Amino acid sequence: MGIATVNPATGETLRTYEAHGPDEVERRVAAAHEAFRQYRTTSFAERARLLRAAAALLDEDTEDIARTMTVEMGKPIVAARAEAAKCAKAMRWYAQHAEALLADEHPGEHDVQDSGADRARVHYRPLGPILAVMPWNFPLWQVIRFAAPALMAGNTGLLKHASNVPRTALYLGDLFRRAGYADGCFQTLLIGSREVEGVLRDPRVVAATLTGSEPAGRAVAAVAGEEIKKTVLELGGSDPYIVMPSADVVRAVKTAVTARVQNNGQSCIAAKRFIVHQDVYDDFVERFTAAMNALTVGDPLDEATDVGPLATERGRSDLEELVDDAVRRGATALCGGRRPDEPALRDGWYYRPTVLTGITPEMRIHHEEAFGPVATVYAVRDADEAVAVANDSPFGLSSNVWTRKDEEITLFVRDLEAGGVFVNGMTASHPALPFGGVKRSGYGRELAGHGIREFCNATTVWQRA
Repeated sequence: MGIATVNPATGETLRTYEAHGPDEVERRVAAAHEAFRQYRTTSFAERARLLRAAAALLDEDTEDIARTMTVEMGKPIVAARAEAAKCAKAMRWYAQHAEALLADEHPGEHDVQDSGADRARVHYRPLGPILAVMPWNFPLWQVIRFAAPALMAGNTGLLKHASNVPRTALYLGDLFRRAGYADGCFQTLLIGSREVEGVLRDPRVVAATLTGSEPAGRAVAAVAGEEIKKTVLELGGSDPYIVMPSADVVRAVKTAVTARVQNNGQSCIAAKRFIVHQDVYDDFVERFTAAMNALTVGDPLDEATDVGPLATERGRSDLEELVDDAVRRGATALCGGRRPDEPALRDGWYYRPTVLTGITPEMRIHHEEAFGPVATVYAVRDADEAVAVANDSPFGLSSNVWTRKDEEITLFVRDLEAGGVFVNGMTASHPALPFGGVKRSGYGRELAGHGIREFCNATTVWQRA
């Protein structure tokens, strides 16, 4: 696929972009390397000033960048504004907290003496230029949640964004320049996926972070492994959403709808598999199906739209194949299961919110990620069966649990194979909380102190008088 802005609501190609050639890529990698040599010595106060300046510019640009995201990948305009606001909030959070998160760590006095030192500490130092390979689904947030901690740690960044969001990618590179960062501190590379390996193998690029598909993660991890370079991977997810008899079913349903169709259902941490105790199954399914069926599908620039188009035509085709396979094998579509019929939506890549029941392990959708507004619902007899169904997945990004019983919470936190357990609420990322998964959802963590330290050299300083 070329580097282009294609409006998913209409299928119209709005603009194509010329990829950066080898000479321009070399210039930008060299600039990142050179900028790091100076930027790594700046104070936390100076880094915080620059990041706050970028946040202020983002606030001013919210309406324009929100419209850009909506036109490029189809998220409802209300959600696009919220994404921009979340990014500015995260930038200010790291500007305020980075120095404390990276403060020297001091072992206990007894341990220092036992090591033979008079003094000892752990000092965090930046690594250098980091390559960020980022996806289209949250085209601003995915980048900022890397860039804010990386820049506050003293690293420099090179962004290879998804090829269908070039306007957003270019905006991000320009944002940090306008905020006053030195040339080379954060740059966008307009390159295709085939050029990623060459950049990652460059000795001046010291590490990489990737959010995206499992095949993309494997490819980057393989190259980085050969080069002995650090990586953080956030890959796919098929998060379970467990509802037990003690839950507030009305609240659970309301949150379930949002959790499934946020970002038009195209979120790695969206709840996708709804695992409901048999005592409340019928009530949940009736309410959930009615709410999903009532959502407004339409133009994402319309303030009243709940669900816009999928970002790519291929993405819709992949989703259709999963649903069709499930129905052929005996699943029932209680709502949706097809494209909209309205003439105004026929040219875009729309798909109706869908609820599937009767799912079995023989169906592809039981094991694969449904990246769109499609929910699968399972009935279980008890908490142990809920855990078994939840863990019967190659993914382990996050999870949702609805119960008022402490013993059930303890069981789910202990036994669910996931990077997060959100109790009586929806999975979401926040700068103060580490984010990442296990199994085929990747490794490493973003956000919080865990995230900022991923791309730091934890240096042991052992000293005698």
